[in-house]
Amino acid sequence: MFVCWGNICRSPMAERVAQSYAERDGLTGVEFTSAATSSEELGEPMDQRAARTLSRHGYAADDHVAHRIDRAELDQADLVIAMEGLHVERLHRLDPDAEIALLTDFDPAAQPGSGVPDPWYGSESGFLDTLSAIEAAMPGIIDRARSLAAARAAQ
Repeated sequence: MFVCWGNICRSPMAERVAQSYAERDGLTGVEFTSAATSSEELGEPMDQRAARTLSRHGYAADDHVAHRIDRAELDQADLVIAMEGLHVERLHRLDPDAEIALLTDFDPAAQPGSGVPDPWYGSESGFLDTLSAIEAAMPGIIDRARSLAAARAAQ
């Protein structure tokens, strides 16, 4: 589960990139989803700039509808990845004991504790920066998803 503020830019981009990497790497039995910590964009499609950026780089960008995460969804997720510290704080309001990672925790070159800046406020080039941050973290995310899937299968 990827989580950002409105679920129209960063988190759906990460969801689509993760799906693509999983398919490419033969990872099956794993579902990637995304959600918001706010209710501002509920029911909205993916930001057009995010969708264009994904499409231009070979990722799917269709059929997304923003929704807000709830406690049940948070508790059911095997791995919750937030885009910045504010999202971690909001998720801990739903479940103080939830284990939440930052996307940049999976990028060995990222500064510890750094987040992925929100591209919504800037130009289209910010969406490319977001995509680059997501792609840099994706090998680590796929490795973790593979480990979680194997542990679940062994139970």
